[in-house]
Amino acid sequence: MGVSVSASTAIIVAGLFFAFTTFYPVAANGFERVTGAQHGANERALERQNTAFAVSNATYDPAGASDAGTLTVTATNDGSVGLVAGDATLLVDNEYVDVGGAEATTAVDGDRDTALWLGGETLTVEVDERDLSTPVVAGETRVVLVVESGVRDTATVTEVAA
Repeated sequence: MGVSVSASTAIIVAGLFFAFTTFYPVAANGFERVTGAQHGANERALERQNTAFAVSNATYDPAGASDAGTLTVTATNDGSVGLVAGDATLLVDNEYVDVGGAEATTAVDGDRDTALWLGGETLTVEVDERDLSTPVVAGETRVVLVVESGVRDTATVTEVAA
């Protein structure tokens, strides 16, 4: 075997070594990212599975505390996951209401100072009708309450009995 064959073999082996040293970290990082994404998806699925709540009623008081009407949505957390009341979303006839913002006031079991909505507790969301672009009509208006994991429940608004 001549020098040229040995030199070319050495160059090929060195090239394979350099190729492997660049390929291995890329493959390891890719595998780690895929594994992390699958773990995150599994965690979110478990959270969604353990989240359960029900909108018990949605009422409209045309003569609310202010000179405009008040929409009140009440929901009970039946799941084992604690939720953040301000992270919920309320849709009133497809109009977005930021529950954590200035448009709505929240209370968990009557306490307006807490945002943590644990299992077995009741969340009350009140929205002044002036903050809505469409009027609330009892019997026709639908509300959808959506929590951070994507679980939702709906109800039709009824008018408060006088």
